[in-house]
Parts: sequence; structure tokens; C-alpha cells
Amino acid sequence: MDRLIPIINKQDIPGNYQNTPIGLLLEYHNLSLTFQTYSNAQLLIGMCMDNRKHLHMPDNFAFIIRTGGANLRYSEFKVSFAIAVGGVKHIALICHSNCGMVNLASKKNQFIEKLSENGGWTLEQAEEHFNNYAPMFEINNEIDFILSETSRLRLRYPKVIIAPMYYKVEDNLLYMIRE
Repeated sequence: MDRLIPIINKQDIPGNYQNTPIGLLLEYHNLSLTFQTYSNAQLLIGMCMDNRKHLHMPDNFAFIIRTGGANLRYSEFKVSFAIAVGGVKHIALICHSNCGMVNLASKKNQFIEKLSENGGWTLEQAEEHFNNYAPMFEINNEIDFILSETSRLRLRYPKVIIAPMYYKVEDNLLYMIRE
């Protein structure tokens, strides 16, 4: 994956993110920087709802929105709230390896059967639900999606610094994505 920039030491953090909340996130998570105390969020993190990811950072350091595939299209009011009321000026968008939102079509039968079994839906209701919503949440490739979401949000919020990142589940580290 030549599109990923490993963060092994502080100098690996791209210059435009050093000494920013985005750089601090990388230092806290990857480099075990000693936690500071925060009373206000320094950034917004948009990341997947996947349960295999846990960020190492201080309390009160960030607002976090967790959605399938880190897709913030349907969470824009929450993003706007974090910027307007929360005062954040930085966003870290974090996709991850082996995301369940990639190739949703391959999970259709399981989705329908288990929603019926576990959720009490009829098979027909579950299939209609999948057919109506899967196209909205499908992502073809984690990195390509997060780069497009970064571009979209940069146009929407031109004064906010937005960084695309990748969480590798296999080593539990954050990587910058080369743009």
C-alpha cells in the first residue's frame, strides 16, 4: 500500500499537520505521547462504526462521529454543530482495513436472513430495507472513498483542515493517506 504514510516518529507527520490537533492525534495514538488535559474538543474525528478500532487519546480531546465506512454524508448537521458550536477547526477522517461497507452486495443474503432472525423483520421487509439503503452506504474502496469524502468536506467547509487517515486493523496504527 504505497498510498499509506506510516507514522513511526514525529517527523513522519506531514508538515501541514504537525503542531495541530491532527498531528497530536497521531502522536497520542501511534507514538504514545503523554496525555494532556483538555476541557474542549480539539478536533472532530469521523470514523467507521466497526468495533475493532479504538483510538488512544485523552478524554475530551475530540468529538467522534462513527458511521458505516466513515461516511459523513448523512451526518452533516453533526459536523456543522462540531464546527459552529464546538469550535473545531480540524477533522480527521479515518477509514480502515477490511471495512464491512465494501462490497455490500456480497453480504445481502446474510443481512436479510439475520435482520429477519435477530431483528424480527420479515424476509421481504429486510430485503426491501437492504435494497433501499445499501446503495447509499456502499463504498468500493476504503482509501478512494475517504479521499473523495475529504474532498467533498473540504469544499463544504473551506476554513476547516481535513486530513484523510487509515486505521490498519492488523497493527492498530493510524497512517496518513498520500493525496
